Amino acid sequence: MTRSVNPQWPDLPFAAWSDTCDTLQLWTQIVGKVRIALTPLINHWWNATLQVTARGLIAPAMPYAGSAFDIEFDFADHRLLLKTSDGRADSVALRPMAVADFYAEFTERLHRLGIEVAIRAMPCEIEGAVPFDRDRAHAHYNPVHAHKFLQTLLQANRVMTEFRARFIGKASPVHFFWGSFDLAVTRFSGRTAPPPKGHTPYVADWIMAEAYSHECSSCGFWPGNGGFGQAAFYVYAYPEPPGYGDTRLRTAQASYNKDLGQFILPYEAVRQAPDPNALLLGFLQETYEAAANLARWDRKVLERPAKRP
Repeated sequence: MTRSVNPQWPDLPFAAWSDTCDTLQLWTQIVGKVRIALTPLINHWWNATLQVTARGLIAPAMPYAGSAFDIEFDFADHRLLLKTSDGRADSVALRPMAVADFYAEFTERLHRLGIEVAIRAMPCEIEGAVPFDRDRAHAHYNPVHAHKFLQTLLQANRVMTEFRARFIGKASPVHFFWGSFDLAVTRFSGRTAPPPKGHTPYVADWIMAEAYSHECSSCGFWPGNGGFGQAAFYVYAYPEPPGYGDTRLRTAQASYNKDLGQFILPYEAVRQAPDPNALLLGFLQETYEAAANLARWDRKVLERPAKRP
């Protein structure tokens, strides 16, 4: 195992933590579906996402019966925290347990707080998935790996937030999509886009049409899933303009993956770099510029000037 010159960017080998990662993806989907059930649709499903906190991932301030409650995955103390606006609280210990048991415990905690929410118990965006209440195959939780996941989220969130700040056009928050289990931020040109032609497992086509209703350049972080086989940063354009994948990047460690249709920068390259921030920001900037230039975005209107008063 190689050691990073930047200890705040921990190693996160997917082979070592993939079982925990797969289990966490399903646990976060259970919480995320509650968020969908209780919040109005915001463009591109931004209402459904989780947010990074100092200790993990949170589904914040969901309204219920004139009150509100939060649900937070705390990867420091390894607990799922449920807190209501009237001062009540409950929790579930994060430990090795089957998805079916987590689902049952989580539902019981909601019930004890007087919260009754019906969700569809079928996972999204996972091939061959089984309903949450029948899943006993996914039952892993390694607290060391979960905490390292938290540390990578904190670093990725910080740099991606800095990148987002450079854009004054329409842009998403930096937020966590529990379906695909990735942290992402998206910039938009302002033009509409045609519906995607592909099909996502256990997701209705109209849902993806809403997600990709407008032309965009999106970047994000996979903690090992996503089809690349290791933790990585990615960038894609939708619709992809002609010649986008042929762009020659200054970031030597990055390349275009034709199978994924995305530019990929391995997380390991970032954490081993003398200046991880500069490497990652450079990658995000030049891949965005490739999409914006090829698709003829009005960059003068959409981007914050380099020099601020």
